[in-house]
Amino acid sequence: MKYKAFLLAALCSWGCSTVMGQDSGAPYEIKNNMPVFYEWMKKELTYPMAWEHAGIADFDQWKEKARAVMMECMQNLPPAAESYDMEITGKEQRDGYTAMKINFNVSKWCRVPAYLLVPDGDGPFPAVVMLHDHGAHFSIGKEKMVRPFGVSAELMQDADKWAEQCYDGQYTGDYFAKNGYVVLSVDALFWGERGRKEGISYDGQQALAANFLQMGASWGAFINMDDVRSAEFLTSLPFVDKERIGCVGFSMGAYRSWMLSALTDCIKVSASVCWMNTTDCLMTETNNQNKGGSAYSMLIPGLRRYMDYPHVASIACPKPTLFFNGTKDKLFPVEGVKDAYRTMENVWKEQQASDRLVTKLWDEKHFFSRAMQQEVLDFFNKWLMK
Repeated sequence: MKYKAFLLAALCSWGCSTVMGQDSGAPYEIKNNMPVFYEWMKKELTYPMAWEHAGIADFDQWKEKARAVMMECMQNLPPAAESYDMEITGKEQRDGYTAMKINFNVSKWCRVPAYLLVPDGDGPFPAVVMLHDHGAHFSIGKEKMVRPFGVSAELMQDADKWAEQCYDGQYTGDYFAKNGYVVLSVDALFWGERGRKEGISYDGQQALAANFLQMGASWGAFINMDDVRSAEFLTSLPFVDKERIGCVGFSMGAYRSWMLSALTDCIKVSASVCWMNTTDCLMTETNNQNKGGSAYSMLIPGLRRYMDYPHVASIACPKPTLFFNGTKDKLFPVEGVKDAYRTMENVWKEQQASDRLVTKLWDEKHFFSRAMQQEVLDFFNKWLMK
């Protein structure tokens, strides 16, 4: 009888392997970089800290606890700088504002270059943290958002080409500055002036992310905390109204934008263009997310055990928050966008703040068009301009 039971178990095991796809010759358990049991893994994600699952009656208490869970997953972070010690290294007068190249201490560990755009006049002004994209394009970072100056012809050409390719030929940072906003744009670690000494390497992302993990940290969390410190830096400037600070980003910058709004109340308004979805729709055999690469810079180890993307973004409720996605965007399946939108819409509705949430699908690819930029500006003007 024991022998028969053993044979039965073995047959069952063979049958399970066939179901998982191991019926085409050589055995395997990985397909398109995904474990063949990935659907079972996704079913284990119940998101117990999501607002609708947490069992916490008071929304503010849930936000506090959910944010604490985020921070618990973001370990070994750089401590805040004792002083920002801002230094202006260059200036250029533009149409209605001054563009400045600055250095400041974003943490105790890092002193970073940045662009700071300041409108003409006395202020205090509303301000925006402009968060650049990934794009598998590392030679520039902040220059994707702000038109550079005092740089080589090659870098200028690089920035102009990127602005045309992703931003409809318009530098979003300059667009906001011309319309009365202080703008800060900083390179994320691995981009532009915070890149690799050995030169640009797409595969270097994996090594960098692995090295962060080896030291009990994560590259993605490091980027998010730099963004938090950047927002805090803006509150220290005398010409900035600290009650009127927002953040804007496209693609990876959009992810950084809603993460930043969830992490700190320094941010009062956020806009995220072309980055919102659900894990269920992103983790498939065919989605770009499963290739790794760009995903390394947006991973917080363990966070998915507690909350999915729209649950984390909902920590920002009831702040004015805008999400745009494109129906032709191959990176973010429309089904997942709609699911994520519904989750967030329910949260803002429950908190009587539906008028503060914009979720919109555009007939557009992965792109931040001038029409989209105009609507984002209008949204910011509604909530931040006195």
